[in-house]
Amino acid sequence: MPFNMTISPDFKPELISGWYIFNTWLQKKIDTPIHIDLVNDFIELSDAIDQNRIDLIYANPCDIARLVREKNFNPLVQPVGTQDETIIVSSVNSQVKTIEDLSPGIKVAMTDVPDVNTIGMIMLEPADITPKDIETIHCQNFITVAKNVINGQADIGFLLADAYNEFSNLVKKQLHSLITSKIHVLHHALLAGPDFPNQENLQQVLLSMNEDPKTQKILQSLEIEKWQAMDREEAEFLIDLMDTLSPE
Repeated sequence: MPFNMTISPDFKPELISGWYIFNTWLQKKIDTPIHIDLVNDFIELSDAIDQNRIDLIYANPCDIARLVREKNFNPLVQPVGTQDETIIVSSVNSQVKTIEDLSPGIKVAMTDVPDVNTIGMIMLEPADITPKDIETIHCQNFITVAKNVINGQADIGFLLADAYNEFSNLVKKQLHSLITSKIHVLHHALLAGPDFPNQENLQQVLLSMNEDPKTQKILQSLEIEKWQAMDREEAEFLIDLMDTLSPE
């Protein structure tokens, strides 16, 4: 039976092929059968975690706590060159130009990406807006968030900053950036379940990927500069930070 690997469902769809290439290479490198089992959303991911169907995961910051503390996953590596920052946008035609222009009762377009939504709500605090003061418009992806804002169906939208940066100029011209988070320490991480074998060797294999031109290309296909070692202490810091940021 192969081990199962999954990717946090907030990854960019265009990176799917990169993850399959990465998995094919990794299986050969560590001589371990691994099957990629992609999930459609965070509800499906939560079910997979509950049912212990995951052995290796590239996890969102919000899921790291549960995986480490409840499921005894071990953090292996984190990506260098990527951070999870949030941007709040309004329509360029809207009268809303700053966070302070907002008032309770606003319509907010958002995906189910938990850390983006958590940070987005924190950034609404200067306008004295809490979760009970908003009407949520749930969207499948970040481009749908942008479309809802541009079309006037939502007053503002919560976006992953990296996703916003990759929008076409045509889309960006129709959006106004209200505020962008600058936390700098939120990031995804690759974690291994307690039954995954030879984890120290796996970590070293990942850390050496940037040393070979062939595997550098694999990292580039994932939009990762290189891997950096991550230990339990660093994971606990990230978990404590997410606990602090999350609403009661």
